Amino acid sequence: MSIETRLADLGVTLPDAPAPAANYVPFVQIGDIVYVSGQISNGPEGLVTGKLGADMDIEAGAAAARLCAISLLAQIKAACGGDIDRLVRVVKLTGFVNSTADFTNQPQVINGASDFLVEALGDAGRHSRSAVSAASLPLGVAVEIEGIFQIK
Repeated sequence: MSIETRLADLGVTLPDAPAPAANYVPFVQIGDIVYVSGQISNGPEGLVTGKLGADMDIEAGAAAARLCAISLLAQIKAACGGDIDRLVRVVKLTGFVNSTADFTNQPQVINGASDFLVEALGDAGRHSRSAVSAASLPLGVAVEIEGIFQIK
């Protein structure tokens, strides 16, 4: 089953890959590895802003992380010339959570992205990962995630 079909079964249509917000490129490919710049929590209703531990709960943070994962896949689709089925596997995610100093559930927030990628890609979605806190993130977003992917 194609990745697009699996995504459709999950009710997900990949958006156009978000354009960079500053002086950088959205992805860099070296051989069969693609490094995708950080994708912020942005969905059809706009930016998902907030600070975990203050005005946002873990479930809302995980939903924001899922949006980041969808944007990561959109970037991979662009890197693959529109053929997302060239994706071999997710290698690593680094997740940044806009949170208070005493918030310690960053892994549960980033699970929103990890769980989605495994659901959408099966074993190819299993990856290594870091989940860290940030005092603030661009535009006040709740989550930003960057990724490393293998393509064919």
